[in-house]
Amino acid sequence: MLKRLLLTMVFAFAVQNTANAQSDLSLIPLPTYTKLSSGNFSINANTPVIYNNPEAKETAHLIANQLKTATGFALPIQQQKKDNKAAIFLNLVQDKDLAQEGYRLTVDHQIRIEAQTTTGLFYGAQTLRQLLPPEIFSNKKQNVNWVVPKIRIEDAPRLKWRGMHLDVSRHMFAKEDIKRFIDAIASFKFNTLHWHLTDDQGWRIEIKKYPKLTEIGGFREETLVGHLREKPRKFDGKPYGGFYTQKEIKEIVAYATERHINVVPEIDMPGHMQAAIAAYPEFGTRPEHKTKVRTFWGVSANILNMDDKTVQFTKDVLTEVMALFPSKYIHIGGDEAAKGWWKKSERIQWHIKDKGLKDEHDLQSWFIKDITQFLGENGRRLIGWDEITEEGELADDAIVMWWRQRSHKSINEAAANGHQIVVANNSSLYFDHRQDKDINEPLNIGGWADLKKVYNYDPYFLIDKDNQDMILGVQGQLWTEYIPNYRKLEYMAFPRAWALSEVAWSTPKNRNYEDFKQRLFTQEIRALYLNMNFRKTKID
Repeated sequence: MLKRLLLTMVFAFAVQNTANAQSDLSLIPLPTYTKLSSGNFSINANTPVIYNNPEAKETAHLIANQLKTATGFALPIQQQKKDNKAAIFLNLVQDKDLAQEGYRLTVDHQIRIEAQTTTGLFYGAQTLRQLLPPEIFSNKKQNVNWVVPKIRIEDAPRLKWRGMHLDVSRHMFAKEDIKRFIDAIASFKFNTLHWHLTDDQGWRIEIKKYPKLTEIGGFREETLVGHLREKPRKFDGKPYGGFYTQKEIKEIVAYATERHINVVPEIDMPGHMQAAIAAYPEFGTRPEHKTKVRTFWGVSANILNMDDKTVQFTKDVLTEVMALFPSKYIHIGGDEAAKGWWKKSERIQWHIKDKGLKDEHDLQSWFIKDITQFLGENGRRLIGWDEITEEGELADDAIVMWWRQRSHKSINEAAANGHQIVVANNSSLYFDHRQDKDINEPLNIGGWADLKKVYNYDPYFLIDKDNQDMILGVQGQLWTEYIPNYRKLEYMAFPRAWALSEVAWSTPKNRNYEDFKQRLFTQEIRALYLNMNFRKTKID
C-alpha cells in the first residue's frame, strides 16, 4: 500500500506541474475543451469569492465551504459586478455559446467561472477543486501551496440525466452517509439520485396517513446470510429495520438540491409491495394470507389488488411523496410484478372484465396509465422500469428506465412512440455486480461489470439511429442485497461511478480508457484524503 501511495504521489506531482495535455490535469469527467498556459494562480486566505448576481450567492458560500476545510481559509464572500483584483469570480452571464449546465473556467491573474445557471457555476467549481492539489479533498487542514494552473476550460454535459441509483430497502444507510454519497457524486457532475425507498424487504419512508407502513413494513424479523443461491438458506436471526422520517427526507433533499442533485424517489408498485401488504393486508390480492416483511431476496408473489381503496392508497402515498420531493420525475417501479395471484383471484378477474380489459397485463397497464394521469395532474412525470413497456399500451408521458438488455426491441418501440429513455443496463451499469472475474471478489449478487466495461459502455448501444434523440441519460445502479454498510457501498460504487461520470458527461471522441486510468491515479489520492473505501485499481 505504501509503495502504491508513493508511486501515485509522484504521479500527482508530475501532473500538477505539466502543461502539455488534457490528461496531465487528471480531471474527471474530462472537459470538452482545455487550453493550458504557463504559470499558476495562488489562492490564499485573502482571496475573495465574488459573485455578480444575488442568485449566485448560495453557490459562492457552498464553494467557499468546500475549500475551507483543507485550506483553513475562511474566504471572504462579496457581491460585486467587476473587479481586476486577484479573486475567484462567479459570473452568471447570458451567453448563447454556453449550454444550460455548461461553464467556462479561466485562470490567469484571477479565477473566473462563467455560466448561464448556478448549476453551471457549481460544476465549474468542481473542476476548480480538481485543479488544486489533491489535498484539497482532505477532511483536515493541510499545509499546502494552493496553486491552480493558468488555464481556459469550456465545458458542457453530453447527457441530461446523469444518475446514480441507491436502494435502501434491502439495507439502509444513515442520513449522514446519504449526504456523503450525494457529495461524492455531485463532485463528478452527476445530477440525479434515484432513491429506491420501498420494496419487499422494507418500507423506508414515513407516510403519515399510513403509519403502519413504517411501524410494521419498516422492519423484518431477520436477514439472509450468504448468497441466495446457497442451500440450505441461513439467516442471522436478528431483527433489521428503520426508516427515514419526513423531516430527515426534507433535510436530505435540501442538501442534494444545494449540490444540484435532483432526488427522484421510487415507490415500487404494484409489485415489490410485500412490506406494505404486511402492514396493510387489505391492499394485497390475498388478504387472508398472512404476510411478513420478506427476509430474503428475489421476486415476491405478493402484489396489490386493484380495488378502488387500494388504488387510492397508492395515490395517498404518492401525494405525501410529492410534498417531500420537488422532483419533476416520480419513479413507480412497475417491474417484476408477478401475476400468478392475479390469475387465480376472482376479484382481480372481475376487475379485468369490469374495466373491459383483456388480461392481467392489461390491468397493470390500466393502473400505470391511471397513476401517470394522477402524477400529471400534479405537475409530475411518471418513470418506470422497462417492464412498463410490455404491460400493454404505455401512457403518453411515461419515461422508461431501460435495465434489461434483452428488452431492446420494446425499448426501440417505446422510443419510436415518443417515450424518453434512461439507460440503466444490467449487464454493464449494475454496480452490485462483481468488479472482476475473480471469484474471490467480496460477496455480491453475481454478474460482472469491471471498470473498463463501464467506461467503454455506449448508452446508444442497441438503440436504432432514428430513436437516439429519445435517450434522456444514463444511470448506475446500486442494489443493496449484498451491501450491508456504507463502506461496502463505497467499494462497490467507486471507481466505477467515476468511469460512468465520464460516459455521461464527456464527448466520446475525447475519451480513452488508457488515458482515464492515468487520470485515475490522482483521483485515488483525492479519495484517500476523503477516507473513501474505493476499490483500488491495478498499476499496469
